[in-house]
Amino acid sequence: MPTPRLFPVLLKATLLLVIFNFLFILTSGFPLGKLSLYNKVFPGRERFPFGENQRGYNLSLFNLDAMFAAHVLVGAPKADDEFRVILIGDSSVWGTLLTPEENLAGQLNSQNISACNKNVHAYNLGYPYISLLQELMILDEALKYQPDMVVWLTTLESFPKEKQFGAPLVANSPERVKELITNYQLPLNPNDPALNHPTTWDETFVNRRKDLANLIRLQLYGVPWSATGIDQFYPENYERAQTDFEADDSFYDIKQNKPLREQLSLDILDAGLHATNIPIVLVNEPILVSNGKNSDIRYNFFYPRWAYDEFRVMLSEYTAQQNIPYLDLWNLVPMDEFTNSGVHLTPFGESLLAEQVGDVIKNFCE
Repeated sequence: MPTPRLFPVLLKATLLLVIFNFLFILTSGFPLGKLSLYNKVFPGRERFPFGENQRGYNLSLFNLDAMFAAHVLVGAPKADDEFRVILIGDSSVWGTLLTPEENLAGQLNSQNISACNKNVHAYNLGYPYISLLQELMILDEALKYQPDMVVWLTTLESFPKEKQFGAPLVANSPERVKELITNYQLPLNPNDPALNHPTTWDETFVNRRKDLANLIRLQLYGVPWSATGIDQFYPENYERAQTDFEADDSFYDIKQNKPLREQLSLDILDAGLHATNIPIVLVNEPILVSNGKNSDIRYNFFYPRWAYDEFRVMLSEYTAQQNIPYLDLWNLVPMDEFTNSGVHLTPFGESLLAEQVGDVIKNFCE
């Protein structure tokens, strides 16, 4: 048999590779994240994709379009008798170590409560990492889906200025951050080096390839996820939240001799609370209050007492001045009902929170 000419074969392979790679240029303005099998072939997920563990049939995308496209909210036409509540917050709202039924949204929905003569349905839009800017980004997108009420759960750890660009979702969404800064007139630098500003080459080839690979992986996870309902790994044993501390009363670079309000990103919270005419209830979420070593100095791993006490006073005064519905539930949950963090709750701890939030929702119209 004649031996194929090697050069023409290599030339064709090279041309195909070049054509394939440059096709990414044509997709540079196309939102690949909106292409999803969820809410079509597979049910929508009850919470945003997050994690890097195959046993949880999940992964972190850092692509807001893809996160929403996989979420049940996008595929749920709003019924005439639905009172739609969206929950905004960090990993405690997302539900670390909790099943979808055990987290706040799941427990609110199991209460079968009504508000304004409609059936309440809560949607979990929490996402791990604690940053007000990340929460504003998610809220800004969520307002497109006809909520009747927003419950925004927050904590002091979300407020330091140095935390705002630290969330991977924020750092990898420079264009969305720029829009938020412009639309809400935020005093932030859209060219901050903490944001991932890719070169044309990176955006066209490296990032688009990575985005596409992650999107495909998420779709493939739809098969085992929809069969099992498992969306995170639940270890048999884990390290419990810290209750003994060093004699350290520091909190980031916050100074005790300066007004706390001036040192935090209250302007980002203010932008979100005034982003819509839809009612927004602000909740200071429960934290672990330790009774261990140096607990007279620190409430928990996150907070020295002086900083957190000042924060509570500040938030109470701010919400009263702005006439914002506010729940201060900081010490609602006993110390033993926290899991691996000073803000992550057990199912029972979550039930205490769901009871308080549920009462506010169902009594709101009254």
